Amino acid sequence: MRTRFGSSMAALLAAVLAASGSAVAQEPRGLVINEDNSHFFGTRQADDMTLDGLHAFVDQYAGTKVSHLFLCPNAMRASFRSTTRDAIWDTRDQEAPEPGFGGPWVANARLLHERGLDPYAVWLARCREKALSPWLSMRMNDVHDVNNLKNFMHSTFWVEHPEYWRVPGGAGWTDRALDYAIPEVREHNMAFIRELLERYDPDGLELDWMRFGYHFAPGREAEGCAILTQFMRDARALTREWSEKRGHAIQLGARVPAHPDAASGLGMDGVVWAQEGLIDLLVPTPFWTSSDFDIPVELWRERIGGAAGRVLIAPGLEFNVRSHPGGGAVANTLESCRGFAAAAWHRGADQIYLFNFMDSGTIPVSTSDYRILLEQGLDPEVCARLPRRHIQAFHDTVPANMPTGAKLPVNGHAGGTFALYTGPAAKSGTATFIAGLAPQDGVEAAVFQATVNGQPCDTLEDRPEPGQYPGVVRALQFRCPLEAVRDGYNEIHILQPTDQPAQQVIWAEIRIEP
Repeated sequence: MRTRFGSSMAALLAAVLAASGSAVAQEPRGLVINEDNSHFFGTRQADDMTLDGLHAFVDQYAGTKVSHLFLCPNAMRASFRSTTRDAIWDTRDQEAPEPGFGGPWVANARLLHERGLDPYAVWLARCREKALSPWLSMRMNDVHDVNNLKNFMHSTFWVEHPEYWRVPGGAGWTDRALDYAIPEVREHNMAFIRELLERYDPDGLELDWMRFGYHFAPGREAEGCAILTQFMRDARALTREWSEKRGHAIQLGARVPAHPDAASGLGMDGVVWAQEGLIDLLVPTPFWTSSDFDIPVELWRERIGGAAGRVLIAPGLEFNVRSHPGGGAVANTLESCRGFAAAAWHRGADQIYLFNFMDSGTIPVSTSDYRILLEQGLDPEVCARLPRRHIQAFHDTVPANMPTGAKLPVNGHAGGTFALYTGPAAKSGTATFIAGLAPQDGVEAAVFQATVNGQPCDTLEDRPEPGQYPGVVRALQFRCPLEAVRDGYNEIHILQPTDQPAQQVIWAEIRIEP
């Protein structure tokens, strides 16, 4: 059985091969899990590097709410024996990987190769056996640990061509990303796309432009839109060619910044890509710094216009949350996953996409909660009947001239207003606003008032365990009148009387318990 983002295989193939466009879709809502290029290898033992071990990885998702597995085969290097770039075990004169994670990653990937097992070929086939839709997800500009030029992850291409960096001689990680204005950079990556399509038979190929999201010299990002759009045209031509050769549609997707203005301002014009029929799937998403609970799906649809019905939109959730730039991070929970999904569905999402949500007890959720997440899923009815959290965060990947939308920290005397998108209004239960205070003199005695959409909220006892919110020493709680809570955005205002020592609010969320 071949599951898809579209309708029947024949209709999809015809749509993909048509000169005008992309697959026409709608399919039942599903859940996408992205498996990165290192996690499986770094979290397993050598004894697991077998056909059974590879199958077991896929089998854990069979029969759950997961509908699509996106398998990432690369960063700068490939986790298989590539013909167009280094394999992860080709360390040459670079530093040896650390024993805790990098060592097993390198050793296990090499071991599979020596045993004649290509994990991606095995996984793609196993996914189809288990009624999961398998995609490949290619990282377009990964710069993990580029502060260390000798790190084992760096490719020969990157090391030998510092003149291809977006800021040659620059020290920051964004400086050392490759510059797609340089033809050799584009060809290096297009060669890998060709290899993936020749070597493997996926349902789709995702180009992950959010690893790491900066692809042109500073100040030249918007000019790069035309370059990346042509790159996407060339990639689309390849997926059409291979769709015909394989006899089934091979779709094309892209991960881009959460807001359409941020995407186009950084050269990743997802709106144009959708309008031109270059993509079937659009994943508006943050980078990594924080999950983004205010991804404007409806704005993407409005901008895309008539092509919106041909392109599925799958907002992406990251593993961690920061309430403001520079703030401490905390892992997502089942409740915050539901809050993200409830808002996304309400805004018109077609799928929910989880990035860095991997097995083996890795963050963001525990091993037991991971099974709950997979088995319950994040469908609208699940989000509506179980507790969910809607957290104030920000857009973490924007051009230099665009605000992040951060609303925190807030000075208590000045007060603050938060517009939190909570999806459909709860018909019963409770809605609680939580405000986290930073360490300050007088914090234990501080008093605040809060309103929701102009109506006063009742003050409750402090929430226990304030340390669950990063940097918070006291978590205030306010009961929102349920009749005042509405669909979509809810405006919370909080204020501290001026006759008390001023406090700093560094966390804000609405918790809904139906």
